[in-house]
Amino acid sequence: MQDSSAKSGVLFAIGAYTMWGIAPLYFKLIQSIPPLEILMHRVIWSVLLLFVLVVVFKQRTNVQTAIRKPKVMLTLLASGLLLGCNWLIFIWAVNNDHMLDASLGYYINPLLNMLLGYMVLGERLKKLQLVAVAMAFIGVAYLVVSMGHLPWVALLLAGTFGIYGLMRKQVSVDSLPGLSLETLMMAPIALVYWLFIVDTPTSTLSNNSLEINLLLFSAGVVTTAPLLCFTAAAKRLRYSTLGFFQYIGPSLMFLLAVFLFNEPMPTSRLICFAFVWSGLAIFSFDSLKQYRANKASIAMAAK
Repeated sequence: MQDSSAKSGVLFAIGAYTMWGIAPLYFKLIQSIPPLEILMHRVIWSVLLLFVLVVVFKQRTNVQTAIRKPKVMLTLLASGLLLGCNWLIFIWAVNNDHMLDASLGYYINPLLNMLLGYMVLGERLKKLQLVAVAMAFIGVAYLVVSMGHLPWVALLLAGTFGIYGLMRKQVSVDSLPGLSLETLMMAPIALVYWLFIVDTPTSTLSNNSLEINLLLFSAGVVTTAPLLCFTAAAKRLRYSTLGFFQYIGPSLMFLLAVFLFNEPMPTSRLICFAFVWSGLAIFSFDSLKQYRANKASIAMAAK
């Protein structure tokens, strides 16, 4: 039974990260629409869908419990705004031919998470982990020197999502009710923008074709479907095991950027990626070693 649960967990993990990896294909379909307007739709339709899911998965009690805690709600407000910034940067990057930068950002993210854990939570870094972080730093530094400017899209994506993850780690709310409340608190801003600010040919739904409206409504599904798969995977797999699947997303973005959308890949960028990939390989090796050691100690304790 446990083996069956682990197998389904692997499938859910692959599904989640694959959907995140091919999400740029969806945003490319609506790239004629301004990023802020796409973000507006993403927030509004996600709120509606998420609260349907809260009812279906019987999470109303968890939502109500969180609402009664001002400190939790304040943290979710801050993390929601940070998540909205991350979504906006990602949409802009994809629709302005910076998908390689987005890919680099999500490759850097696990290494940044490790560094944030050390700096903020006081977690100790082992030698191999320090080497992994140093490799990523050297790669980004080389890119800065070669190109003469920071890869700000990659760094902002990694930074906003890394800090978002750190904030969510410190608040006791599950994924689904937490995201529901985050998007709910973003919704008034999105609605004010829609009703009083945005003025584009696509901002009035009645002026759009059925195809465009269906694509805009789908923003909610694009947001929630991978999250649900990720949540299902997290329940069935060890978090350390789940971490090995996180490179599927940026790898798919990288392949789409280079082979489908023909984004330029100068030598400086390739060298940067090589350093980051090397750092991730060292990080994964260390994580696998730790996972096997923990598994062995659990097996010994069971005897």
